[in-house]
Amino acid sequence: MNAIRPGVVEGLGLQELLPGAPANPRITGLTLDSRTVREGWLYAALPGSRAHGAQFAPAAVAAGAAAILTDADGARQLPDVSVPVVVADDLRARLGPVASALFGRPSEALTMFGVTGTNGKTTTVALLEAGLMAAGRSVGTIGTIGFRMDGEAIESARSTVTTPEAFDLHALLATMRERGADSVALEVSSHALEMERVGSIRFDVAAFLNLGHDHLDFHGTQSDYFEAKARLFAPGVADASVVWTDDEHGREIARRVRAHGSSRLITVGTGDADYVLSDARPAGRLGAEATVTRGGGSVRLELALPGFHNMIDGVVALAMLEAVGVGTDDALAGLARAQVAGRMERAVLDDDAPLIIVDFAHTPQAVRGTLESLATLGPLTTVLGCGGDRDQAKRPAMGEAAAALSDLLIVTDDNPRTEDPAASRAAVLEGAGGHRAEVTETADRAEAIAEAIGRTGRDGVVAILGKGHERGQILADRVVDFDDVAVARQQWARLRGGT
Repeated sequence: MNAIRPGVVEGLGLQELLPGAPANPRITGLTLDSRTVREGWLYAALPGSRAHGAQFAPAAVAAGAAAILTDADGARQLPDVSVPVVVADDLRARLGPVASALFGRPSEALTMFGVTGTNGKTTTVALLEAGLMAAGRSVGTIGTIGFRMDGEAIESARSTVTTPEAFDLHALLATMRERGADSVALEVSSHALEMERVGSIRFDVAAFLNLGHDHLDFHGTQSDYFEAKARLFAPGVADASVVWTDDEHGREIARRVRAHGSSRLITVGTGDADYVLSDARPAGRLGAEATVTRGGGSVRLELALPGFHNMIDGVVALAMLEAVGVGTDDALAGLARAQVAGRMERAVLDDDAPLIIVDFAHTPQAVRGTLESLATLGPLTTVLGCGGDRDQAKRPAMGEAAAALSDLLIVTDDNPRTEDPAASRAAVLEGAGGHRAEVTETADRAEAIAEAIGRTGRDGVVAILGKGHERGQILADRVVDFDDVAVARQQWARLRGGT
């Protein structure tokens, strides 16, 4: 990611950061990448999928690294270097505390919200942002769509991951604190939990939304995927835990939280729960409303986002906000006006155009939830692809979900990366057969969007799924400009005979 750093980092002695270190040079930064080392930084040489970071230690030292942190295997591979070397078994567990200390433990001065789940993290964080701002809080957000302060993007910074590495994460927290933030809402991915990027943060409130099929290319099994998510609810991680218990994995999370007792458990669901969601229904064409009942009575929750899946995110956000003392009226007012880039985002055209919705849905559950909320609005055309070099097992299930709910399904490319895009499309098509939708294949995403718009009447709906907020398409080793919303507008203008 592009570097964001607070104004002053005075640094600490190596022995203060890593007791038992053989020397005590002053450390002013930390990195896992030898190419980004600066003078006075600690280079963490970790094992990688292709090579061990110890092999790049000479380059790190030449760039100014003041010390090296590695494991026993790295120490054996390490060439002679002129700086202190610290050897530890639990490398990733060390990085968070080191980064936190270097930046003055910024999370301790902030009200920290952490949200995990296969689907809905970005929407829930955006809802938290809106609720906090309505209450007069100054809030930072960190997640898939970037980094924001009080609703505005922070410079041009962006990350290729949902949750940044420990050093970048604490640098962001310190920068947000320096700029006046009193609260931060953070998307916490399973990768981040597995790799201990948030290990040094004590959350005021953490939330579990759901567990679906995703990221098995990284975790291997669904059980391992769940255990990674469950780390956010281990003893000592969060003061309060908000858990959606209609999900079977949520019920297991709740059982564990009750058992260890170090976090205040707040359950959310449609049945026996602390916050009960009921009477959910559409409100207007692209909104939803429901009743939420909890200890303080019942309130009406309104969102400017359609669908029951978004209402789940809304009630979880409400529970999180109330858990830290945000007033109910402020919370509800903020939630009612929240908008989320690339999540049920409307591409506004003219009155003759169909309703065009762009959404990040990229799992079977998310595709189903999104299309269920749109299918009642008119004849539904869906544009869908699956990212290359990612979990392949979910592709047929995504095709099945889309074909079962659409009138027309156009299978196209998403981010092919280095994989043969035809293979990805074939897997989606395999799952799409035998359902009610007419299914076609158009490889070029822009042409697929044009076909969808051209074949859908003004009373219909076009759902363009998979990329959401993204502004580029990854083709092998390059990224080309591609924005689904902008492309939809361009193709509509072309179809109308404009420029």
